[in-house]
Amino acid sequence: MRQLKYFNTIAEEGQITRAAKKLHIAQPPLSQSLKGLEAELGVKLFERNGRQMELTQAGHVLHEKAALLFDMFDDVMNEVSATASGVSGQLAIGSVKSSFKHVADKIAHFQEYFPRVTFDIRDGDSYRLSELLKSREIDIAIVRLPIQLDDFDIVHLPDERYVVVAHESYKDLLPQNQVTPQDLESLPLLLLKRVSGSGQYETIIEGFKRAKVEPDVRVVCPDVEMLLTLVAKGVGISIVPETALASRTYNNIFTVPIDDTALVSKSAIIWLKSRTLPQSAAHFVTLFQK
Repeated sequence: MRQLKYFNTIAEEGQITRAAKKLHIAQPPLSQSLKGLEAELGVKLFERNGRQMELTQAGHVLHEKAALLFDMFDDVMNEVSATASGVSGQLAIGSVKSSFKHVADKIAHFQEYFPRVTFDIRDGDSYRLSELLKSREIDIAIVRLPIQLDDFDIVHLPDERYVVVAHESYKDLLPQNQVTPQDLESLPLLLLKRVSGSGQYETIIEGFKRAKVEPDVRVVCPDVEMLLTLVAKGVGISIVPETALASRTYNNIFTVPIDDTALVSKSAIIWLKSRTLPQSAAHFVTLFQK
């Protein structure tokens, strides 16, 4: 681990001199450590260009893998410490806003059993949250599907229906019990859409295609709160998962379920496959499995 730490520092600083200064050691033992590592692996890790140290192809591979090893080492140390002292520390959670009710309910329940755990909560669309997981800025995330899942373990959450959300001025234009895609054909639509990748927008548009309806989409936005604010101003109607309205009160809007059994919203809690979850995160995930 010490050799890898020295190697990583040289790779990041680009010079033996700067790396030695950062590590607070003399240059000769640092150079000897690097030579020993190269001899043990049987490869050159750097090309020397004057005083500059440039990674070879093998060096790039080791640099990338070493970063993962250090992350795993930190995870193991944290888990051992947590096992000895009881579950504590900070749990970093990401959630799309339209699914935050799931998170809020679980945090309230979790704190009854693990009061020493604190929370760092991030929001964003599903693509952004998946990137935060990959960079290890968060431990787990609650996302809306579909999303690329190759790098993640997953626990599916219950499916939920979509509802139409509209300003009260639309009451005479919509059935009050259930609506069909045909009922929405001539009305201005405001839809959730991810910054990158496919998601709820594509799911809803596909539902309209199945019904042979051409929707009139006026606004797309990745933030459900912004979308609902526009709905409350009468800009148009929206289609959102039912739980997106939880804990939000608007006096001048109403909801109507959609009569389309194929049009359901799927969500999940995900985390990196390559990562050993902190003990607090592992306990939190089990709440979604009960």
